[in-house]
Parts: sequence; structure tokens; C-alpha cells
Amino acid sequence: MTAPIAADQILRVPLLPVLAAQAISVRRNTQLLPEPSGPRQGREGRGPRLRLLIAGDSSAAGVGAGRQQQALTGFLVARLACHYSVEWRLEATTGHTTQDTLERLNRLEGSYDAAVTALGVNDVTRGVSRQKFTALQTQLLDHLTSKLGVRRVVVTAVPQMNRFPALPQPLAWALGRQAARLDQGLQKAAATFPQAQHLSLEFPDDPALAAPDGYHPSPKAYRLWAEAAADLLHQR
Repeated sequence: MTAPIAADQILRVPLLPVLAAQAISVRRNTQLLPEPSGPRQGREGRGPRLRLLIAGDSSAAGVGAGRQQQALTGFLVARLACHYSVEWRLEATTGHTTQDTLERLNRLEGSYDAAVTALGVNDVTRGVSRQKFTALQTQLLDHLTSKLGVRRVVVTAVPQMNRFPALPQPLAWALGRQAARLDQGLQKAAATFPQAQHLSLEFPDDPALAAPDGYHPSPKAYRLWAEAAADLLHQR
């Protein structure tokens, strides 16, 4: 059955000229930050073996941090290494959608005990529907848990794009509503896998949590995110 059209989707129609102009302006004026330097795989810590995979888009890749040690992977591995011998691998690229990540992981060999995913922003900006996004995330989780053997998956929520400092209104509102819709689909997909747990990040309104581009997390935000993800993995 086709889902009913939401009120914000109807209101976007008369706003299309404004939204399009703002989107073009954001692309032209937003500072383009590189992915951080540093290794994309390694081993750290002592204790039981934990094979960890981090996969996703620019936030998973650590854009907004200067080095991987200041990004999600660095903070996450450092925290988990207090309890485990962590063998980790980062598979993330700026601009990647869920479809891109699924294709990337289809080429990945080996098996993993735990995974953290971070996707959704590029699905929002590419106009992926909630139904399609839910289906793709379900495929991704199936691949992680069946083909790669992952027993614990932390599925990071689709970011609240209405809170991105780089986005003006009403563009922030329109993208924020679509991001919330996709996150509902993400929660639905995660709920069908006992190995998966949805991680909702509720950060305070602190300018220090945003990178200079107003679009990505800062090292401070990456630390908070990593701590929340590590706590979920360790609990399970």
C-alpha cells in the first residue's frame, strides 16, 4: 500500500524555487573538508578478539576531523581497546549512499564480530524514498549479519539535518523532515534483525559540536558518538 503524502511533502511544491536556489547556494559556498589522514585498518588493545567494521559516508570517514584519531573510528577503537583486542577496518567514503556502501561491502572479504554504520544524509539529498531506503538498509543489514558474520551492529540514526548550521531555512526544514522519515525506515529495518540496535544521537545545541563547514561533526561530536556506540557494543 502506498504511504500517504506528508504535509511537508505537499508544502515543498510551492517552495521548490526557493529550495533549489538555496541548495545551489549551499553547494557553492559550503567549505569542502577532506577526509582525515591516518590508517583505515589496524589492531589495538588487549583482551578478547573483536573484529570491528565501520562503514558509511563522510561522517563515518571522519570528515570534520584532521586525523582519524580525532574521528569516529579513532575514538571508538580507543574506547573498545580498553576491553578487547580490536582488529578494525574503516570502509567509508564521502558522498556514499546506502546503495554505494552495499556495493562496496559486497566486494569485502573476511568476517567481523561487530559493525557500526553511518548513512542517510546522501540518501536524503539524492531523493531516495523511505520505502527504497528501508529496503536498502534491510539488504545492508542482511549482508552484514549473514555474509560477513556480524553479531552486533550499531545502526547510527540518520542525522537531524534541520540542525545543520550550514543549511538555511526553509531548506533545513525540508531536508530535516525527509531525514526524519528515512530514520523511521531505518528503525524499522533494524528492528527486524536481533543483531542490530538503532543509535539515536541527541546532541545539545553546542556550536563546538559542528565542524567548520557546518555540515559535519567536530572531533568533540565524534567523541560523544563513539562513546555511545562503544557502550552499546560493550553491553551486547
